[in-house]
Amino acid sequence: MAGLRRNLSSLEAVGLSISIIAPTVAMAFNVTLAAGAAGKAAPLAFVFGTVALFVVGLSFVFYCRRVPNAGSAYAYVSQAFGPRAGFLAGWLLMLTYLLAGSGIVALMGDFVSAALGNYGIVIPGLWMMVALAALVVATALAYRDMKVAARVMLMFEAAAVFAIIILGVLILARVGAAGQLTLTPFVPDPAFGWSGVAHGMVFAVLSFVGFEGATTLAEEMGAPRRSIPIAVLGTVAGAGVFFVFASYVQVVGFGLDDMKGLAADGAPLNTLALKFGSQSFATLLDVAAAVSGFSAALGALSAGARMLFALGRGGLAPALGVAHPVHGTPARAVLVMSALMVLGLVAWGPFVGATDYFGDVATIGTLCVIVVYLAVTVAVVAFGFRTRSLAYGAIGAAGTLAMVWPFRNSLFPVPAYPANLWPYVVIGFIVIGVIILRLRPNLGLTHE
Repeated sequence: MAGLRRNLSSLEAVGLSISIIAPTVAMAFNVTLAAGAAGKAAPLAFVFGTVALFVVGLSFVFYCRRVPNAGSAYAYVSQAFGPRAGFLAGWLLMLTYLLAGSGIVALMGDFVSAALGNYGIVIPGLWMMVALAALVVATALAYRDMKVAARVMLMFEAAAVFAIIILGVLILARVGAAGQLTLTPFVPDPAFGWSGVAHGMVFAVLSFVGFEGATTLAEEMGAPRRSIPIAVLGTVAGAGVFFVFASYVQVVGFGLDDMKGLAADGAPLNTLALKFGSQSFATLLDVAAAVSGFSAALGALSAGARMLFALGRGGLAPALGVAHPVHGTPARAVLVMSALMVLGLVAWGPFVGATDYFGDVATIGTLCVIVVYLAVTVAVVAFGFRTRSLAYGAIGAAGTLAMVWPFRNSLFPVPAYPANLWPYVVIGFIVIGVIILRLRPNLGLTHE
């Protein structure tokens, strides 16, 4: 039976993790949410969020060095608690990638519509057409060659990040010339306190979702035990620096006395581009965000397909656990994941619109992935306990504690409708996973 092709390096692993995070899209939306929670201290929330996810990343690094498997969290949790618990972790992580990919192409279509709207061009339903076309192209790339796909992701995301860096430099130059640069955003806002910073961390965690995507490439890399840790921790560190920078320039760009304006702005980067640049530059940022969205969708599709491949190989659907004999990719799993993303778009998207569709599925996916992160960090705690290793136990415990707070704040206070329904959707996913386990009691992790 043909296996996955081993032709990837650290560059492709970084490309996948970075693309799923989609730093440009994260900064286009999540800073406003963090500002609503933490006020002018939104950048401080991203500092703590970066530290928290780096600690969680250490747990993924620990396991990917021991179990280099395309199943990622599926393999890690299986080793600690058995294949049935591992299956549920893999099931939730697969759903996270599925929801992320479907939501991000909708947002990509919305960015394209916004770019044309700057010039008075309005085409009804354009976002849906762009989203579906993007999925077709992403599917073709993921189906044929992961090496090419990963480099396309990295190139597109780098270009989009560079556009935001240019905007940031323009803002810092103007604000600095006015003598208004300050370190105030790195201390708690008196109006929100430390609890506001802690709540803002939830949106920092949302920004990092997908950092572990590189671990799904373990079976396609020549030296996964070396390359994947570099990719995972390098992604968190690099993205964290960018998030702190981008959140800071948005806070000082709006002005410390206008955090309500930042929190209420649906397109803060566009607003700042018009204020500190021009209409053409604002359009450029919209295009950059759309490019970032495509990169993220390709990354989510690629990682999700590998998770489905691993689950299929373990007994969920053996036909999906077969690599393409020529391309060496999980081709069948790619097609299934792509079809499910399209299904979500056409069945749900038209009723709520692109932005709300993205927000809904992103929230559900974030709840799923926090549960997975908790499972992986607890697995490291269990390993430390079994081997009497204080160091490993401490790493896992720190990661667990880092995730408990954003998990709690994702649920309480109970969000407004329809967001109050999403935890029940996640519970429903888990119940479906349990039913599958009852129907297929011999599900078990395999490597090839």
